[in-house]
Order: sequence, then C-alpha cells, then structure tokens
Amino acid sequence: MSAFEESRPMLFGLAYRMLGSVHDAEDVLQEAYLRWSGQDRGDVAEPRRYLTRIVTRLALDTLHKQKVRRESYVGTWLPEPVSTDPSPFGAVDTSDLSIAVLHLMERLTPPQRAVYVLKTAFALPYQEIGQILERSAEDCRQLYHRAVAALDGKARFSADAGELARVLDGFLAAARRGDLARLERLLHEDVVVWSDGGGRVRAARKPIVGRDKAIRFFVAIAGRTLTDAPAEINGEPARLMGGRVRYTLSISMAEGRIAGVYLVSNPEKHLGIDGYR
Repeated sequence: MSAFEESRPMLFGLAYRMLGSVHDAEDVLQEAYLRWSGQDRGDVAEPRRYLTRIVTRLALDTLHKQKVRRESYVGTWLPEPVSTDPSPFGAVDTSDLSIAVLHLMERLTPPQRAVYVLKTAFALPYQEIGQILERSAEDCRQLYHRAVAALDGKARFSADAGELARVLDGFLAAARRGDLARLERLLHEDVVVWSDGGGRVRAARKPIVGRDKAIRFFVAIAGRTLTDAPAEINGEPARLMGGRVRYTLSISMAEGRIAGVYLVSNPEKHLGIDGYR
C-alpha cells in the first residue's frame, strides 16, 4: 500500500474537520494525491508529515472559497453529516467530529481553525504547526488560544453515546405523541434548532430559538415524518428521518438537556450518509 493510501483516513479526517464538507474534503484529497504523484519521493523524508502539510494548505485555500459560496447560501449552513459505522476516519477519537462541534467551529477564522484542528485532533506541537502554516510557533499558540476563546469553551460536550441515544429516543417519542410536558423536561430552555435545506427543500431558514418555539416546531413536523432509522453520524447516535423530506437529525446536550438540534435536509449533503445516496 502506498504512503498516500495508508494515510488517507487521517488525511480525510483532517480535511473534513477543516471544511465540514465531504465533497470539498474529497476534492482536497484528490488534488493532494496529484501533487504527491508528481513529487520526487526521494526528497520526502516523512511522507505523512509532508501530506499533512499539503492537505492543510489546500484546505485553507478551500475555506476562503467556501466563505464566498456561503454568502449566497440559502438559509442556515450546517456541516455535511457522515456515517461513521464503519468510520471513514480510521480508528481515531471522533468526539471532535460531531455536527455540534463542527458547527461551532464555523466561528473561527481559517488560520484559527487550522491550528485548532492540528492541535486538538492531531496533537501536533506548535513548532510543527508553525512549519505547516509558515508561521511562528508563538503565533500558532496565540491563534489556538483565540480559537478556544471564540468557541467559548463549548466545543466539548459531556453526554456519552448511551445518554444521547436515550434522550434522542425519548425526544422523538414525545414529539410524535405531542407530549408537551415531556418535551419541556427534555429540552433546555435556551435550545436552538438549526435546519439546513440549502434552498433545495423546505426548511426553516433561521434558527428556532427557545423551548416553546422548538416544541411547537417539532410537534408540527412529527406528523409529516413517516419513518426514522437509527444511525451513527459523526461518531454519535442520530436518526435518518424519512417522509416528504428526508433529513438527518442530531442533537447536542448541556446540563442534561437537549441544547441544540441539527436538521440537515439538503440532498446535496447526503453524500456521506449510507442509505441516503
């Protein structure tokens, strides 16, 4: 197996964390492979490090292009969900791959995001990150601290997979029965619902903020959802919902309650979802 193929799961994970898009991550890996194929391998002492540098820089270029595309995106943009059973990222910790975390990372500037991913997901020292980004180690350290501050300490969520699955089951059952009392217990008072249809299908174009509005929204759509199937998406329990519109449903939790709900119905973002392609 070539050095590129051996490193592919790691490289895909790097590009996806940077971009939140399967399509863009695959494009980055294709370009990286072309550059790798044209490289004189005798000059590459450490292929994995060399490939990490190429993919990071290509992802940074793509992030700038994404910013332009997002300006014309219809409604809320959410990261593209990925089936992780089995995982395309290899045998690695996927706790920083949740839809909630990637959505929060949209707050970061491209350099902040690069440093945050390289430091948090891959534990690279600042000196090496600086070589990849052509910045000083101290500059990278400052970028990392600014990224953490921008995320407001919320990029890690405490709920484990078992708790998420249990709460998600209860939430869907309560919505279908119209059990308002149980929904009030399950949803945080400041819950936010994000819905991404990309202008392709009907979806709420602005976040739905607050428990009362969220309850009304989910009770209304529960009757239009005909089927749902459990799935592991971005390393966490989630649901594949079917009906007039197909969408993935993921949640995040805070203080033991659902704090965020993420609905991705844009069919262009189902590339990484088994059964939705």
